[in-house]
Amino acid sequence: MKSNRRNFLKTATAAGAGAFAGSFLAGCAPKSPESQLSAILDSARKNYVQKFNMSGYAAPPVPTIRVGFIGLGDRGSGAVQRLSYIEGVEIKALGDMRPAAVGGSQKYLSRIGRPEAMEFTGDENIWQKLEELPDLDLIYICTPWALHAPMAVRAMENGKHVACEVPLSRTIDEAWQLVETSERTKKHCMMLENCCYDFFELLTLNMARQGMFGDIVHGEGAYIHNLVGNNFRKPSDDQASDGAYTGMWRLRENAERNGNLYPTHGLGPVCQIMNINRGDKMDYLTSMSTIDFTMGAHARQLAAGDPFFQPFDGKNYRGNMNNTLVRTSLGKTILIQHDVSSVRPYSRLHVVSGTLGYASKYPEPERITMGHDWLGEEEMKQMREKFTPEIVRRVGEMARKVGGHGGMDFIMDWRMIDCLRNGLPLDQDVYDGALWSSIAPLSEWSVANRSQSIDIPDFTSGSWKTNKPHDINLEKGGNTLVLEVKESKEEMQMSIN
Repeated sequence: MKSNRRNFLKTATAAGAGAFAGSFLAGCAPKSPESQLSAILDSARKNYVQKFNMSGYAAPPVPTIRVGFIGLGDRGSGAVQRLSYIEGVEIKALGDMRPAAVGGSQKYLSRIGRPEAMEFTGDENIWQKLEELPDLDLIYICTPWALHAPMAVRAMENGKHVACEVPLSRTIDEAWQLVETSERTKKHCMMLENCCYDFFELLTLNMARQGMFGDIVHGEGAYIHNLVGNNFRKPSDDQASDGAYTGMWRLRENAERNGNLYPTHGLGPVCQIMNINRGDKMDYLTSMSTIDFTMGAHARQLAAGDPFFQPFDGKNYRGNMNNTLVRTSLGKTILIQHDVSSVRPYSRLHVVSGTLGYASKYPEPERITMGHDWLGEEEMKQMREKFTPEIVRRVGEMARKVGGHGGMDFIMDWRMIDCLRNGLPLDQDVYDGALWSSIAPLSEWSVANRSQSIDIPDFTSGSWKTNKPHDINLEKGGNTLVLEVKESKEEMQMSIN
């Protein structure tokens, strides 16, 4: 790695560069001269040479995918359940520092007649031994954000493909490390952005590819979800799945960082519609946050009655609302919003604005227009019948039965496994995960510097100009079966409790 790029990383991402060690995260970086930062960015872009293009890369097929899971909270235990219904998957290893969490997923496997998996628990570093197992093909990571990149890098170094929960990285340094490692090892590193597989997002993606929206001019995505209750929830004696963030890690992320900390749910689908990294690229962004109106007051109120919360009082909590605006090289714009502490209805926005049409998912119901008026119910039905992509036609009904955020989690898992089994490129490559995740530290820098614009690294090293869009109509593959669902969604949830 070039030394001048290292300097850039230290300058541009000090706001999010502190490693998670059970203490509060580092605050925002001091202001840097814009000219100096731009020069460092330019130099960084010029000096990184792509070792191997992972976009469109088809790794050798693996008919039976042997999976090891790290992190078995609500997300990880749900992934164990979903993958147990996909042909060609062997669940070989379960890893979590909490024995009760491992035991919960082990109990589930026994309940559905699956073989017992190897257990790795009782030590916060036990995941390293799991990744060293010789008979694993895929590491599935569902841990706190700060562990994602270190675990993913080490897994690829040990010869495994990686599927990692969002975000893939917390800093620009980590993003480049993931890119370099994936290129060097030729191992896939997929960020599990499930919202790319939600039904309306896939419908609008297929419509965009068929030209129904004309030229896409602008897109919007968001993560607006009131998490104050979840963030401040104390762990209970049941360490398997009690709804709390282990070690209060997500509250700690919000305690000092100020920016768009969780951009990928809204951003991912919009990037796919705009062919970002596959015909266009992000150029620069600017970001602005409000002050905090709620979390600090809530921490103070809780601390007054419970000593447990005293360490969380008096911290510089991020603002309620962050607005980040991106401009692409082809002159398009993307608005990304983040708000996890206001009393607002859940929303990911998902706005697609083109020269011939417009789509909006929130507030529900989902709506599309090709003029001044929204399409009526019958017209929307016709749109769905005509433009629902093959991937939804193939597994959408079963996905709704298996579940996972209405089925999108299952579509995502099924598609990833089908690609690996058939030796096909993944829908989301390491460049997508690195880019979408990089919005967080870059937005932190912009917020800390009076919303100055900052260039966005091109993790594809120029290959965005020739990379091809991913396949959503199953022109290849699509032959992985969905196994019989033996339990209702309620029974599946009960099996881990």
